[in-house]
Amino acid sequence: MFRNYITVAVRNLMKHKGFSFINIFGLSIGLTCCMLISLYIYHEYSYDTYHEHDGRLYQLGVIWENEGEAERRATIAGAVIEGLEQEFPEIEENTKLLKLFQDDKTLMQYREQGAGVKSFYETGGYLADEDFFKLLTYDFVEGDPQTALQNPNTLVVSEEIAKKLFGNQPALNKVISISSNTNGDYDFTITGVFRPRTSPSHIDARFVMSARGGNFESLFQNNTDMLNNNMFFSYFLLKEGADVQQLEQKFPAFIERHMGKELKERNSGRELFLTPIKDVHLHSGIENNVTPAGSLTYLRILASIAVLTLLIACINFMNLSTARSSKRSVEVGVRKVLGAEKQALVWQFLGESLVMALAAFLFAIAFTLLMLPVFEQVSGREIILPLEAHAKLFLLFVVLTLATGLVAGSYPAFYLSSFRPVRVLKGRFSNSMAATSLRKGLVIFQFVISVVLIIASVIISNQMSYLRSKDLGFIKDQQVVIPLRSATAKEIYPALKDKLNNNPGIQTVGASYYYPGIFNPTDWFMYKEGNSVQNAKSVYINFVDDSFLQTLGIKPVAGRIFSPQFPADTNAHIILNKKGVAELGFSSPEAAIGSWVAFDWQGEQQRFEVVGVVDDFHFKDLHNTIDPFGFLLNNSINQNYIIAHVAGGDMGGTLDYIEKSWNALNPNEPFEYSFLDQDFQKNYEAENRLASMISYFTIVAILISCLGLFGLATFSAEQRIKEIGIRKVLGASVASLVALLSVDFLKLIILAVVVASPLAWYVMREWLQTFAYRVDVGWQVFALTSLIAILIALLTVSFQAIRAAVSNPVKNLRTE
Repeated sequence: MFRNYITVAVRNLMKHKGFSFINIFGLSIGLTCCMLISLYIYHEYSYDTYHEHDGRLYQLGVIWENEGEAERRATIAGAVIEGLEQEFPEIEENTKLLKLFQDDKTLMQYREQGAGVKSFYETGGYLADEDFFKLLTYDFVEGDPQTALQNPNTLVVSEEIAKKLFGNQPALNKVISISSNTNGDYDFTITGVFRPRTSPSHIDARFVMSARGGNFESLFQNNTDMLNNNMFFSYFLLKEGADVQQLEQKFPAFIERHMGKELKERNSGRELFLTPIKDVHLHSGIENNVTPAGSLTYLRILASIAVLTLLIACINFMNLSTARSSKRSVEVGVRKVLGAEKQALVWQFLGESLVMALAAFLFAIAFTLLMLPVFEQVSGREIILPLEAHAKLFLLFVVLTLATGLVAGSYPAFYLSSFRPVRVLKGRFSNSMAATSLRKGLVIFQFVISVVLIIASVIISNQMSYLRSKDLGFIKDQQVVIPLRSATAKEIYPALKDKLNNNPGIQTVGASYYYPGIFNPTDWFMYKEGNSVQNAKSVYINFVDDSFLQTLGIKPVAGRIFSPQFPADTNAHIILNKKGVAELGFSSPEAAIGSWVAFDWQGEQQRFEVVGVVDDFHFKDLHNTIDPFGFLLNNSINQNYIIAHVAGGDMGGTLDYIEKSWNALNPNEPFEYSFLDQDFQKNYEAENRLASMISYFTIVAILISCLGLFGLATFSAEQRIKEIGIRKVLGASVASLVALLSVDFLKLIILAVVVASPLAWYVMREWLQTFAYRVDVGWQVFALTSLIAILIALLTVSFQAIRAAVSNPVKNLRTE
């Protein structure tokens, strides 16, 4: 019997090729979307699932409370970490990790005898204590993880870096030089090489240096200050059987004992918590962790898109199957007369839908493999799955396919098997009002989904355009950023600046520790003259030379800025932004000039005279509001970045000049540069990825919806072919016939637009709330998307309508 069902199903598929193509293609595209998004979601949930101590390994997090606002962070002072281990026996071991926060890239150099110097830049650098590789699991191919960082100036590198440096030769015990803005210039002995795992980690380390022997050794080991230098990521290995919740309940008393008085003076608070290491990526609630955290909201959005896209394909199947019911009614009648039971007919029609679903599954597997590289590029994730995940996911996809076949075929199966043989064999069959209404409702539902996605795509596109074009309060275009990563690079800065200033294609040149758009870890609790630390406010600080502000086009609103015209300026002078002036309590920018502001460091007051106030500018991305900011003069050569403002014109020629100047002064280091505006836009990579994915899936949803609409329009035209012929004989024009066939479908699309618009407005309003600066969602967006949806539907339906309207009425009436 089962074999008979399959045979009949295959014959029906071959007999009605157009119907079969629409359904199989629609289902395969829907399944492909589901598979790709499922792979992405599986990848996001597989972070840090491979650690040997999983179940006992936790990351320490802290909630910073300041003036009623709370922020979750992953970094804290090293003294707090050591203090927790000493006071609580539940903690077996801890390890501290420090990101090279002042390095976008780090210079590595290997001096091979007789072969010169091999130099290149690397990302993913960290400092760690000796217990790091004991607690976190890495796959070492050379060296011993238990002892790799025991000695000062030791280094563990990835297999890829080892091959870059030494080819196929062993890397162990070889010495390389590393120049870091964060850690300084030191020689390191390689004591370990690890290969990347197939499962991802929230720690993107490509090389890890021992903390001992570098600039941060004292902060790692001997620091007793629990309030400042909150820069360390930390991990605790708890003892077997330790109760995490009970341990967390002891943390508030620890904070009160060691920091309570000072925190009250600052009107702030701290709250500690622990996150299992496998939950750090998605469930810690910390956006700025070792690497940017994943977003559960985005995963839910993508999962919803996957389900809805597949549901649209299922709806196509239901609609087309019920619309074609008149063509299957005689078959059902004959089978029932010959003794077929309703249950047997239900299984026959379900068998047909399962055959289609399995055929779609085969195509979907091929499409998924074909589209995976493109999807990885769009999503920004390299989806590499361990072998054990392959069988698990394949089984999931098979189950998903069978469920799709059953869902898509369930209503048509029960609907078709319910026909009464007496009526259908006498030719009295007609689609019931309930079936017609359901079809219309399903079409509306399809286009509600499509219209919501169209509106979302338009609003996200508008917001991303706004982020690119908004005035940031400084000149961001034509700014070339040159990193200074080694002592040699810093030493040549004055000579390089002179050379660049002599080029007419370069307007101004400045240098600083940080520049807008990159991470700035320096924030001080400052207060104005006449106040005390109880009134302190957090102020971000940047150390700049005397031409940095001119280079960025930042101008004073009161007082002056640092300039070569004021050579007597010292690092005891400060320039604040308007936000800083207001937060610190000055009545106006003019009132701040000549006053001092201060912060307390290790019991001593450090004062700075305010010599200028500048307008507010965005040194962080537009997710954030503008915070208080101060500039301090740095007249030394110890700068991290040169910024050259290039005049419009021959950018290529100017860059060649800069590179030649660099190579003349520093031939052993590769020349690298970036553009400030592009660096600033990197802060929106997650949003850009979301925008791209939603745009692609919107196109897919529209395509599947239009396939279904095209199929329904085809069957509608076939059912009314006699009516069209009579109307045409009686003088009806082609335009009126097209309108007649199209108007019913357009009514459904307009109703879908009415339902989708408020739903999309609510969803996108919530998304826009994540930005401190955002576009307004006006009526124009909904008018545009309504027009797009109606035009797409009209083009889809009108093709079949025109074809039916221009057909020969004599031929149609004769055959009917």
